[in-house]
Amino acid sequence: MGAIKFLKMKKGIHPENYRLVAFKDMSNEEVFITKSTAETKETLEVDGVEYPLVKLEISRTSHPFYTGKAKFLDTAGRIDKFKNKYKKFSKPAKKEEE
Repeated sequence: MGAIKFLKMKKGIHPENYRLVAFKDMSNEEVFITKSTAETKETLEVDGVEYPLVKLEISRTSHPFYTGKAKFLDTAGRIDKFKNKYKKFSKPAKKEEE
């Protein structure tokens, strides 16, 4: 158990074009910068430096699992719309005899 072995990465399988990229969470406008090989044509200026921009729908700053907060969506309106749309396909309720 004594010595620690250091494994070398395989050559030729890892991308060479890592660069700093700005990732923007579009749901809360949060921006974070990290290294990436993601291709993008848009750019964003952060602290006077221009970075390639990747837009995200959700990230660690907005996902309910990481934030502990659930967003309330207008599900009542969606449910009513669904019920009204498919009302014509429902079977009529049987009337109970008195």
